[in-house]
Amino acid sequence: MNDKLDLATVAGIISGLGLLCLAIFMGGGMGLFFNAPSILIVVGGTVAATLINFPLREVIRVMKVAPKAFRSSFEEPTRIMEKLVTLCAEAKKQGFLGLEAHVEKIENKFFKSGLNMVIDGVEPEQIRATLRLQTMAMQERHKTGRNVFESMGQWAPAFGMIGTLIGLVQMMANMSDPSAIGPQMAVALLTTFYGAVMSNVIFLPMAGKLKRLTEVELATHKIISEGITGILTGSSPMLLENRLKSFLETTRQEDKLEREAVGAV
Repeated sequence: MNDKLDLATVAGIISGLGLLCLAIFMGGGMGLFFNAPSILIVVGGTVAATLINFPLREVIRVMKVAPKAFRSSFEEPTRIMEKLVTLCAEAKKQGFLGLEAHVEKIENKFFKSGLNMVIDGVEPEQIRATLRLQTMAMQERHKTGRNVFESMGQWAPAFGMIGTLIGLVQMMANMSDPSAIGPQMAVALLTTFYGAVMSNVIFLPMAGKLKRLTEVELATHKIISEGITGILTGSSPMLLENRLKSFLETTRQEDKLEREAVGAV
């Protein structure tokens, strides 16, 4: 199983922020775009809204899910398919107990859980039900993480606007010095800028990345479930391989059609 830094996520964030900083520097310097009160309003407001809207345990759980966006930790579906076919052949030769020697070599927790139930002689219907519940639990955990980041992506610009309104009120209250209006207006607009950057460079892209990772893991769960079912029913290795290849191709086609539909909206 691969477990390495996802360069796409890191490169996206660094390039996005880097290009913004470069544009700012070329246009007049970084000092114009730094204002501590504006940062406090946007960051503090977004954090406060998140804690109000979500239970603390869910926010803490998201901190554990978020690093997934920076890791490329997955096993290629074709390799999983090969393992399932090998295990199917082993089960045909030595029975389900012959699979015990292969369990420790499997790193995927979902895969290992299903295989252990097969070895322990759990009823097929109960195995299928358990695997479905585990898949649903995974989707629910990941959905919570996405919801938190999507909500933060909505609240950051909102608090940016609130900060801008605060700045405008303060500016209007001090109209006696016309020369100060321009600088005060610039400071007032910075909170909107901070909110937009945090939303569109960090929070919403992170939510999108977690959604994609959930789709990949869900497809992996489906392949494993199909393979476990084939082993349980005594399917021949060749028949199981053909079935999983067809299933994998169908999954890819569905994913392609879904992406095309999203792109057309």
